[in-house]
Amino acid sequence: MGEIVLAAKITHVPSMIISEQPGPHQGCRDAAINGLKQLGDMARELEVDTFIVLDTHWLVNAAFHINGNRRNEGVYTSHEFPHFIQNLSYDYKGNPELSQSIAGKAVAKGINVMSHEVPSLDLEYGTIVPMRYMNKPGDIKVISIAAWCTRHELEDSRRVGEAIAEAVKESDSRVALLASGSLSHLIWENRKVDDGLFTISSEFNKQMDLRVLELWQQGDFKTFLKILPEYAEKCNGEGGMHDTAMLFGALGWDQYEGRIETITPYFESSGTGQVNVLFEV
Repeated sequence: MGEIVLAAKITHVPSMIISEQPGPHQGCRDAAINGLKQLGDMARELEVDTFIVLDTHWLVNAAFHINGNRRNEGVYTSHEFPHFIQNLSYDYKGNPELSQSIAGKAVAKGINVMSHEVPSLDLEYGTIVPMRYMNKPGDIKVISIAAWCTRHELEDSRRVGEAIAEAVKESDSRVALLASGSLSHLIWENRKVDDGLFTISSEFNKQMDLRVLELWQQGDFKTFLKILPEYAEKCNGEGGMHDTAMLFGALGWDQYEGRIETITPYFESSGTGQVNVLFEV
């Protein structure tokens, strides 16, 4: 019987890449990078064999989609931030059997979910960037699930999360489930973005982010889930916060009673609010 043995809300900010490079911003995202590395070390200690990444940089307009390739390899340059992310090589084995099972479980719940084995279906940077730090040797399998969902209901994403948990339970996999996306996500307007690398664009969004983290620390997930739709809309949640809805769906939604551990404290990045937070499973 399989198990989700690690669950986390994680950052994938592209400034982590420039943080690695010589120049004025070298080291600027060490805390975020080290937090992802710490989570990767935890995954190995827990004998994780598959990362499932809920990727808010994989945009879909119809249905839910899973990259179920047996292997993903390539060289990635971001269309959005080619000045930050360019020529990143990646090579990860996939888990098509588990991918197909997740899709099947979701379809049985009335949700249109498809798993694809298409070699030219590349990974997006919401998967590639965290895997760079969490899965450096590339020895742990990777499943990527689209979580930038433009015409989807959060309730459907909750059911996708349930399907993930059910499919994992029926498998023989030990899984780390990662909601890869920010909290609030109102990127600075273009004329201010270069000066806003380390600040948030809205004090309202920041205060909402901090309140959400407070609710998580208090274990008041019921209240958080009640406000999630408005929070996602009014605070420009990345990908509509479908990654977060999937994560909580897999954890039991409003029945979840675990504790959280802040791995990387809240930080501001190019207008957005970011964290690495571990959820007890």
